[in-house]
Amino acid sequence: MLWETVRLAFRAIIRNKLRSFLTVLGVVIGVAAVIAMVTIGQGSSAQVAANVASLGNNVLSIRPGRQMGPGTRDSSPRFTLRDAEALARLSVIGSVSPQVQTSQTVVSGNLNVQSSVNGVAAAQLEVGGWTIAKGRVFSPVEEKAGSAVCVIGETVRKALFGSGDPVDQTIRIKGVACSVIGLLSPKGAGTFGQDQDSIVWMPVRAVQRRLAGGNTVDSIGVTLAPNLTSERGIREIETLLRERRRIELGEEDNFSVTDMKQIASMLNSINSVLAGMLSSVAAVSLLVGGIGIMNIMLVSVTERTREIGIRLAVGATSGQVLTQFLVEAVVLSILGGVIGIAVGLGLAYGGSVFMSIPFAPSLSVVVLAFCFSAVVGVVFGFFPARRAARLDPIEALRHQ
Repeated sequence: MLWETVRLAFRAIIRNKLRSFLTVLGVVIGVAAVIAMVTIGQGSSAQVAANVASLGNNVLSIRPGRQMGPGTRDSSPRFTLRDAEALARLSVIGSVSPQVQTSQTVVSGNLNVQSSVNGVAAAQLEVGGWTIAKGRVFSPVEEKAGSAVCVIGETVRKALFGSGDPVDQTIRIKGVACSVIGLLSPKGAGTFGQDQDSIVWMPVRAVQRRLAGGNTVDSIGVTLAPNLTSERGIREIETLLRERRRIELGEEDNFSVTDMKQIASMLNSINSVLAGMLSSVAAVSLLVGGIGIMNIMLVSVTERTREIGIRLAVGATSGQVLTQFLVEAVVLSILGGVIGIAVGLGLAYGGSVFMSIPFAPSLSVVVLAFCFSAVVGVVFGFFPARRAARLDPIEALRHQ
């Protein structure tokens, strides 16, 4: 009996193809939007977690001023290499890398590329979670002398040397000839979509003297000693820097110490809130789709009043009529749910590729969307089905 009811439902759907398509479309849009938004949100969160994890544990960023971001936004004094050397002497510090950031045109032969050229220490490998793919990083002698040697990222290698080996080649930066001694392993897109591999490292003293024209640094990255809490590390760093910068008791710090794990937590919270808001908006489409199903089923009941009367007259029960129309509504909504899942996953995959984030579908979200589409069919199909079941057979047979 149930199979016969399902067969009749499919026959009614196929008989009105355009109307059925438009009815299903609302559910498709709602389900697809929910799945796409949630999947992209989860991929974005996974990307943030991966970027922070690549920095390792207990990584801190120290910047002058109270504002986060590149450079400073107030008149706070900048850091110097002496500050970095003082931090390195703390027992709570594992490694230290002062950083000077600048954007330059990097040239090799008749090819060039715009890249971030950063003055760093060899310890940037540990601080930034990088590895060397070929060659080596700066030696202590090269760092101290500010030698014109550099390590390049994968994007710079492809732009200047194609698939060739860049080690022992020479590049020019702002008229400075620099010998390539190493190639960094690729990292891909960063937390905010920036290309992390479009980068050139030089000893910090070389960038200060030859490119930046000063003796200050933009920031200092540090890793803490093993088995040390970030709270203790931050406390000792702040104490040292307050002494060096002569900040009196009661005065606010004119620098900031940021724990990378705190940034990760903040970004994940923002991603979760945005994904939740977008999913809520998308879920409204499911509600609209349900209303569309109810409207179409009401029209169907009106059009098929005489058919319903004949069925009731030849012995069909009200329950059988109710089941027939309810099954039609559920079949429409489930069909829309299945198509919506496929479309939503496709959109999420395309968005993940476009934004260079992991494709992270969730089985629970897919199952929830499918079940919700079925519930939409039951809820919004019940009233039209009940109306059909309550028709008076005699009045129905008189209907033209």
